[in-house]
Amino acid sequence: MGAAVAACAASTGSQVLWCPTGRSAATVQRAAQAGLEPVRELGELFERAEVVLSLCPPAAAEDVARDVAGRGFAGVYVEGNAISPERSQRIADLVGRSARAVLDGSVIGSPPAGGKSTKLFLSGPSDAAKLVSAVFAGTAVSTPVLGEEVGQASALKAAYTTYQKASRVLAALSYGLAQHHGVGQALLDVAGTRQGSYLVETDYIAKAATRAWRWAPELEEAADTLIASGLPDEVMRAVASTLRRWTDAKDNSALSVEDALEMLRESS
Repeated sequence: MGAAVAACAASTGSQVLWCPTGRSAATVQRAAQAGLEPVRELGELFERAEVVLSLCPPAAAEDVARDVAGRGFAGVYVEGNAISPERSQRIADLVGRSARAVLDGSVIGSPPAGGKSTKLFLSGPSDAAKLVSAVFAGTAVSTPVLGEEVGQASALKAAYTTYQKASRVLAALSYGLAQHHGVGQALLDVAGTRQGSYLVETDYIAKAATRAWRWAPELEEAADTLIASGLPDEVMRAVASTLRRWTDAKDNSALSVEDALEMLRESS
């Protein structure tokens, strides 16, 4: 996602910097393909950049923010990770000590490549949001602005994740149960009469398994957001727990639906 979003920014003529120190060969290759300009170390990046966009696994969001804050970044910081509004506010308070502005952001959609598009929702100071929107103008990344309150973009992501990703896990469990009792096709036939049912998209079970290492932390963030909103969090915690049974499937493009279901059964 990060490389694809960065490529869209580079396509508008913006100079997009990145630091290859400590990164994998695959990451270096993606950055080169995206047209990104390497810098020797992060300090140089923060000195030269007007905008920093953070896109990383949820668990690393505050570590990244501390690194940025510790180097006195003075531009616009976009916290674009799938974290709770409360964590977004903590990061805004931290980075905002030196930054010109901090925007809350959330990415919803597929990586913007190969004809696909995505939305980078923003909330926070309007002048900073206009600057970020200009960076992506005319690209496959649209930048809807939700308001000036830090946390709104994160809340939208948590709300969307609560339904979308949990639904995929429930569909996998439903299909696995039906298949175990020899009525898998009957379930698909019934689901096929319901428009837009995830139950008929059995191929996505394997995809969900390979992404579980990212999805489980996102759903924990969604659970935190639910409880902070006065709503029960037990369902999201349970779905996150189920996703963690697929941790070893990380990025396994050869994983089959049967393999994914077997991993769930073996962990029971």
